[in-house]
Amino acid sequence: MSELDYIRWIRSQTPKAPRVLLGPGDDAAVVDWATGKPCVVTTDMLLEGSCFRLAEAGPYLVGRKALAVNLSDIAAMAARPVAAVISVGLPRQGGREIAAELYRGARELADQFETPIVGGDTNSWDGPLVISVTILGEATDRGVVRRSGAQPGDWLLVTGPLGGSIQGKHLTFIPRVREALRLHEVADLHAMIDISDGLAQDVNHICEESHCGAVLTAEAIPITEAARKMSDAKSPLQHALSDGEDFELVFAVSREDGERLPRAELGMVKIGECVAEGLWLEECGVRKPLEVRGYVHEF
Repeated sequence: MSELDYIRWIRSQTPKAPRVLLGPGDDAAVVDWATGKPCVVTTDMLLEGSCFRLAEAGPYLVGRKALAVNLSDIAAMAARPVAAVISVGLPRQGGREIAAELYRGARELADQFETPIVGGDTNSWDGPLVISVTILGEATDRGVVRRSGAQPGDWLLVTGPLGGSIQGKHLTFIPRVREALRLHEVADLHAMIDISDGLAQDVNHICEESHCGAVLTAEAIPITEAARKMSDAKSPLQHALSDGEDFELVFAVSREDGERLPRAELGMVKIGECVAEGLWLEECGVRKPLEVRGYVHEF
C-alpha cells in the first residue's frame, strides 16, 4: 500500500464531524475554533520496545493506547478533546496490516470520546514501529486545571485503584475524561495530574509545582487485584505507589469540597492531604518520608 492509498483509505473511513471543516487529505486539517475558549494541546510518542511490545500487544491495542495516553493528558487538564492527528513510522515488513489495525484501535476509542482523527503523517523504515499522537482540546468555561494550585489542608483523591498495570491495564485503560469534566462541574479543582509515572512520582510533581508537601495514607490507597497478584519482591502497596501507567487522576480539592463530593458516584477515594512541605507516607499511624519512586525518562 502506498501512502496515497493509505490516505484514501483513511478518508473513506472518516465520518464527518461538525467542527472539522477540512479533514484528512489536504496539506493541513481545518478545525472550527470560533468559541473564544483556550486551545489545549498535548502530544505523546510511543516507541516499540520501550512503550509496548508489538508482538505481544498487537497493533490494535497499540493504536488504542497511543490515543488513550493523550486523552488522559486532556483529562488531567479538565478539558474536552476536540480533534486528533496521528503520525506513524511503520516497519517495512507487514506495514499495511499494522497501519490498518493501528487506525482501527485509535478510531474506536476516538469515537467513544467524540474526537475525530483529522490528519497526521505516515512513513516506513527499517526500524521498529513508532506512533505519535497529538490531541487538540478545549478548556471549559471554568478554565484548565494545572498542577500548581494545591494548598496545605487540601484533600488528595484518586479516581481508581492503582498498581500492576503491566498485567494489561496499560493497554486497555479508559481515559478519565468524563470523570474530570464532571469533577470540574461540582468542585473547585486546585490541582490535578494523570498517574503515568507512578502515584508517588506524580503527587510529587503536584507538590513541586504547588510549593507544598503531601501525606499519603497507606491504608487508604486503592490497590488493583493485578498488583496483589504480582509475584516479585515488591508489596502490593509498593506497586500502587510506583508502577505507573495507571492513568487514573490524582487531584487536590479543599476539605469542604472533598467532604461534599459524590465520591461513591464518581468512584473517588481520598488517599491523603497536602501539607506545608515534604512527601510522607503514613502507615498504621506512623509517618515516614516517602521515597519518590516511579518511571523517570532518561536521555
